[in-house]
Amino acid sequence: MKRDYYEVLGVSKSASAEDLKKAYRKVAMQYHPDRNSGDKAAEEKFKEAAEAYEVLSDSGKRSQYDRFGHAGMGNNGRGGFGNMNTEDIFSQFGDIFGDDIFGSFFGGGSRGGGRRSHGVRGSNLRVKIKLNFEEIANGATKTIKVKKYVACSSCNSTGAKDKGGVQTCSSCGGSGQVKKVTNTFLGQMQTVTTCPTCNGEGTTITSKCTSCRGEGRVYGEETVNIEIPAGVQEGMQLSMNGKGNAGERGGAPGDLIILIEEESHPYLQRDGLNVVFDLHMSFTEVVFGTQVEVPTIDGKAKIKIPTGTQSGKIFRLKGKGFPAINSYERGDQLIHVNVWTPQHVSAEEKAILEKLQDSPNFKPQPQKGEKSFFERVKEMFG
Repeated sequence: MKRDYYEVLGVSKSASAEDLKKAYRKVAMQYHPDRNSGDKAAEEKFKEAAEAYEVLSDSGKRSQYDRFGHAGMGNNGRGGFGNMNTEDIFSQFGDIFGDDIFGSFFGGGSRGGGRRSHGVRGSNLRVKIKLNFEEIANGATKTIKVKKYVACSSCNSTGAKDKGGVQTCSSCGGSGQVKKVTNTFLGQMQTVTTCPTCNGEGTTITSKCTSCRGEGRVYGEETVNIEIPAGVQEGMQLSMNGKGNAGERGGAPGDLIILIEEESHPYLQRDGLNVVFDLHMSFTEVVFGTQVEVPTIDGKAKIKIPTGTQSGKIFRLKGKGFPAINSYERGDQLIHVNVWTPQHVSAEEKAILEKLQDSPNFKPQPQKGEKSFFERVKEMFG
């Protein structure tokens, strides 16, 4: 079972962006593979922290996580860092650590990869998924084909024609950064910036791949299986990490954002977690009472209409509504009784009704515990 993201970083739910950054920096420093060589448990915790920070540092994803937990993140709540190595993670979040930290703990320029950008991260993609009431209530798996940039198989995402087509950058020596020393009245000051020659990648391409023209990606198509948790709602967004456009020259892929749309039901309407059905009945049916069959999300159900049921009466089918996402709560089905009044009657029917209209049984009577109109007027005016 996945741990709570706030628990992973050791912060409260009210933590600020700066608190999150400091907490992630601390956890990542503790479990970085360079300081825990060969320790698989530490590596998993390092990835777990990166996953937690990736969600909580994004205001949109954080809001979604706060409302729906891991289920609201899509991909069954699994993050996108399980198949990524530490280099990929630091290509996204390495800027929050700073050069001095790397120099002190991770070998500085000799490692190089910890600070290099390793290509350009791919952009996010958005798709719309329509779901009917049954799919929303039970969850669903949707298989879609997504047109997007995918990794170039000809060059293995490097962008180079062959191994000889990639060379260490002569400007930064492969570190991805260049240092500049300037003289000030306080003395010499050293600044470190991203190498402008290789854009921080540490390598340059001298012979471009003919398939992708040096980008390391080509436009194509990917079949994606999307796991939709039960209880989603119209307008909700789910995120599948790493399923967006492939990055340039081995850069981390973007995310796939899934926007939920609800298909209308021919008979039912949604009201939060509840389902509403308008039951239209004839006058004789409510007078004599009957048994009727009503539609529900998962089929049909029979309900008993007692003798003398009034128009406006609401019957409740417990647990026949929608489930709450990431919770055991479930709504009900509400059945609103509406008595249909004939608009046209025959002469014979009219004669029968005229005989009945003076009967006390056919005059509106106050419900049990309800005061009559005259009693209420007497109370108001004495």
